Amino acid sequence: MILVTGATGQFGAKAIDHLLQKGVNPSDIAALVRDAAKAKGLQEKGIGIRLGDYADHHSLVQAFKHVDKLLLVSSNDRQAVENRTAHHINVIKAAKEAKVKHLIYTSFVRKPGFKQSAIATFQQSHVDSETFLKNSGMAYTILQNGMYLEMIPVFSGTQVAEKGIIFFPAGDGKTSYVLREELAEAAAHVLTTAGHLNQVYPLTNTTSASFYDIAGELANVLGKDVSYQSPSVSEFESTLKSMDIPDSYIGMFTMWALALSQSTLDVVDPTLANFLGRKPTTVGQFLNQVYTKS
Repeated sequence: MILVTGATGQFGAKAIDHLLQKGVNPSDIAALVRDAAKAKGLQEKGIGIRLGDYADHHSLVQAFKHVDKLLLVSSNDRQAVENRTAHHINVIKAAKEAKVKHLIYTSFVRKPGFKQSAIATFQQSHVDSETFLKNSGMAYTILQNGMYLEMIPVFSGTQVAEKGIIFFPAGDGKTSYVLREELAEAAAHVLTTAGHLNQVYPLTNTTSASFYDIAGELANVLGKDVSYQSPSVSEFESTLKSMDIPDSYIGMFTMWALALSQSTLDVVDPTLANFLGRKPTTVGQFLNQVYTKS
């Protein structure tokens, strides 16, 4: 039995779809959800539904009974980062108590020296979770997922196609962006093939790109000039404030922009391509899919 947590979220749902595409019988897949009402689509596919909450240890132990492999999709709790670590540790403890044989954890890619980066606290949460898992005595696989390609339109702004300007303080930092769909496919590969016990896999693209590169690719897609402007942090924040963007969003955008400017996520590795059996989707291909009008 394979259990996928966060099964109604975008990553977990895609992972289940890829398990089915790989021929796993729906009766051999279970989905952990907090709200059964949101899991009707999974039930219609024949997936077993188990109720549980990352913050409720007892519910997790009950949900994990008779599970052989568990895909722990990292918590997306929007409160303190420490909550995510506590959630992951809860899942690991419950999985061990329920005698799960193999736990696969979706972590996040990082480079040496990450403690000096703008996302150090976020990264440390994953480090602490990985360390707890490694020390748990359970068989594990850690998937260090790269930055989603889907974040590029978010960082570029909703009017980039109309105005032809990307206004984001990421400097000339490069990042190895990857498609969430392909990371979910890689997770399904690990769940259905042998040889992954106690392994740590960086799952990134085979090339990296800066926002200067992204602007060039977007210009090709749109057939018009697209410029990239990397303002100072203060100018960026004041501009967003003038647009009535909530402070919480301004802080998030600034944090990630600074991390990208530091090339914190510029890790290039062939593992994802090897798992997929093909080259991952490129920045140019992704932008063409998003911005080409049908």
